[in-house]
Amino acid sequence: MDESIKIFSGNANPGLAREVSDYLGQRLGACMVSTFADGEIQVSIDESVRGKDVYVLQSLAKPVNDSLMELLVMVDALKRSSARTITAVIPYFAYARQDRQARPRTPITAKLFADLLTASGVDRVMAMDLHAGQIQGFFSVPFEHLYATPVLIAAMREEMGSDAGEAVVVSPDAGGVERARVYSSKLGCGLAVIDKRRSRPNVAEVMNVIGEVEGKNAFILDDMIDTAGTLCNAAVALREKGARRVLALATHGLFNGPAGERINNSVLEKVIVTNTIPVAPEKLGSDRIQVLSVGALIGEAIRRVHGDSSVSSLWN
Repeated sequence: MDESIKIFSGNANPGLAREVSDYLGQRLGACMVSTFADGEIQVSIDESVRGKDVYVLQSLAKPVNDSLMELLVMVDALKRSSARTITAVIPYFAYARQDRQARPRTPITAKLFADLLTASGVDRVMAMDLHAGQIQGFFSVPFEHLYATPVLIAAMREEMGSDAGEAVVVSPDAGGVERARVYSSKLGCGLAVIDKRRSRPNVAEVMNVIGEVEGKNAFILDDMIDTAGTLCNAAVALREKGARRVLALATHGLFNGPAGERINNSVLEKVIVTNTIPVAPEKLGSDRIQVLSVGALIGEAIRRVHGDSSVSSLWN
């Protein structure tokens, strides 16, 4: 164990925190995170962190606002306990879809969260596969943007087999084209884009498929799956254009509302996500959902940050 480092976890994703600490050969720091009867967050750091480099792992999973407040209060407690540095490790960064004023008189909540986190006393932030990369610019402290690319590409290669020429990576919208292009380049396969129109939040109407998908194994790639409406509509469009198989991959599996039912009733063969958010496929009632771990990837990123070595070489 490296005595200069401490890893603490909130209540949002303790399983992932244990994987990260096990990878680093550390034990999780002793702390108590609970609530008063009225719902106020109560935190107690139950071991010395004076002069230590502390990493707080907290995914902003449901209930999002409770998870966010837990993180802020933990950071404040650690700051007041004389930790040398505090890094917030946020596998899933909530409010990332509110990164601009899409309409008049609306907030930029991602910037508000960045300000709150900075004010709480963090010295560095690490997050995985942001919905909008420009969110890094909302922070005045160093920001490490991590990618689940190695984990997802390994899964795609396993599904593809030896013939990458029979596969195509599909972006479900124009905003994800850059992400899909990176994957298609690394895999040496084709690229396609779903042209869609969104009438209101969480509702999308697929309009067209741009690219050659006929006879191909189509891999829809996104950063998150929320209610799975966009995903299932995209899968239908791909099958109508002649795709042989349709699978989906995403870093963050939110699976809200009717997501499980929609996936079960869809033409999707498999949906692969990571454990940045705790996912229990059996609770969703779906045997098509596969969950991969990013614990080792986050652990290695922490090891490299702590050792002042390159993080970007993990996926470049």
